[in-house]
Amino acid sequence: MKADIHPKYHTITVQCACGETFTTKSTYSKDSVLKIDICNKCHPFFTGKQKLVDTAGRVEKFNKKYNIEAK
Repeated sequence: MKADIHPKYHTITVQCACGETFTTKSTYSKDSVLKIDICNKCHPFFTGKQKLVDTAGRVEKFNKKYNIEAK
């Protein structure tokens, strides 16, 4: 590999909107904080919990239409 052409690789802190923080390596500046919206602690795929945002009762309307019991 050629010398002095690759970016510097630093340890940074990642901060999720849910409050979870962890460290990782990145080419961002050395003491920077990377803010993200969703992480593996709050993502529905990893937690197994679906978060539904109900706007104007659409979920209840759908459940009533197809005779689905609410969980």
